[in-house]
Amino acid sequence: MGTNKTILKTSDWVKGKSRHDELIIGFIDSLDVLKEAVNVTVVESDNEDMIGMTIPMSIHQVDSIPESSNKDIAQLSFLIDLALATDDKEWFQELSSQLNEKKQTVN
Repeated sequence: MGTNKTILKTSDWVKGKSRHDELIIGFIDSLDVLKEAVNVTVVESDNEDMIGMTIPMSIHQVDSIPESSNKDIAQLSFLIDLALATDDKEWFQELSSQLNEKKQTVN
């Protein structure tokens, strides 16, 4: 882990291993460049109790997940639920627009 040299920033999607070797997939809630640490909101984990929690991690424990520009309907629906859960109105509107476009091309 930590081999991806991408500069991390708030809202980036990351994957990594917790101190207890649990798989974590989530997004960066905040970061401390001086301490080389990030707070990751867990969206997926092999420890279901961690889902929804925000946990501190070293930047060396996480790798950036490249953003997919072509999301399918299921991915967009999941991200819309996440935008609602995080109260991110702008992201919700952006994702809803993408979902509507995707549904129109399918019909």
